[in-house]
Amino acid sequence: MAKKCFLLLLALVLYLIHSQSTNAQSQNKISPIDLDALLQIKNTLVDIPISTSPHFFSSWDFDSSDPCSSFAGVTCSSSEQSRRVYSLVLGTGLSDSPGLTGTLSPSIVNLTELTQLVLFAGIVTGPIPLQLGSLKKLRVISLTNNRLTGAIPESIFTLPDLHTLDLSHNQLSGTIPVTLFALNQLKVLVLASNRISGQLPSGFPQQLLHLDFSQNNISGMLPQWMPSSLRYLSASQNRMWGALNCLELISELVYLDLSMNHFSGGLPASLFQPKLNSMLLQRNNLSGGLPPLPPYLYGPGSIIDLSHNFLTGELTQVLVGVESLFLNNNQLTGTVPKEYFESVSLGRTKTLYLQHNYITGYPTAAVSSSSLPRDTVAVCLSYNCMVVPAVVGLMECPGGVGGQISRPAYQCSAFHNKSTISLKKEDHINI
Repeated sequence: MAKKCFLLLLALVLYLIHSQSTNAQSQNKISPIDLDALLQIKNTLVDIPISTSPHFFSSWDFDSSDPCSSFAGVTCSSSEQSRRVYSLVLGTGLSDSPGLTGTLSPSIVNLTELTQLVLFAGIVTGPIPLQLGSLKKLRVISLTNNRLTGAIPESIFTLPDLHTLDLSHNQLSGTIPVTLFALNQLKVLVLASNRISGQLPSGFPQQLLHLDFSQNNISGMLPQWMPSSLRYLSASQNRMWGALNCLELISELVYLDLSMNHFSGGLPASLFQPKLNSMLLQRNNLSGGLPPLPPYLYGPGSIIDLSHNFLTGELTQVLVGVESLFLNNNQLTGTVPKEYFESVSLGRTKTLYLQHNYITGYPTAAVSSSSLPRDTVAVCLSYNCMVVPAVVGLMECPGGVGGQISRPAYQCSAFHNKSTISLKKEDHINI
């Protein structure tokens, strides 16, 4: 009798162990819908062959008992029922990996729990799947450095939880949809280095922190109301024009690049503050003078490039202490304040380019062979309306500056006479 009870107890224990094991296996099993979607994704993408680098898809064995643990780039939920893919990272992103080639399968839209979709650099071609906007839980979309073509699906700009959208360095075309304004959670938008054209939407999400649409074919003006929360703004190498007044209320900017456009008008005084450590406005049509403000405490790594514009007037002290300062190829006049050369002597300013202006003087006491650390700084004063200090000469100037040290006297006379006439006209108008 005791033996029979023991056997019954043993059978019960074995049954419970087996049930728990079966239940655990069931919990670890990936959703068949997600597994099929991954199979379709793999069927349209392949590793670019290279002998020295492991293939990304080598771990995607569809006979595996637990793809969630064994598939590279796949992260699943830990729910009690069938597990769902919530993060998909395609490619390794390693410098020695050439990436993937092929196209993006529309089956991605079957991963309905997906919150993050990343495609690392490669030569993936074709369009972005139109149905991507149906994945309402997506928070991050990063499909960069490939050869994706076509327009950006408008449905993407309706995703309620989208935080980051990076489609940079592709061959995307079309325009930026006006529905962009409705993305209330969007913090990062990077569309740089594509073929996007047309004008910008009338507004951007007000909580946006990072905005980059440089190196496209975008025209028109910046929106009148830009997000006050912006910290990074790049619109360089487009075909944009107009004034920069819309930047006056953006107090959190630390990086601004609007270079190589057709922006015009004056420089908002609010841009001159130490928090804005990088300001690149070169090669535009900006005019007017530098604000008559005292110098700010610009830190190491600061760079301000206002070169190749039409800035006039005397050089004020507002930019003293900037580490790399480019004011060349403008119409600046007067004497260079001694504080700029003192900043060079102290090692705070490493680059000071003032060539190709109409500057008439410099502080001789501040410019001497003992005060300029020639091995670590670059100071260029050539082609101005003065005799360039011998200690500076042409040795610190860029290679393309030309061999003429001083501007011809007739150019200086003509410019200063023209400036005097213009000032008299302004005085007459103001009376």
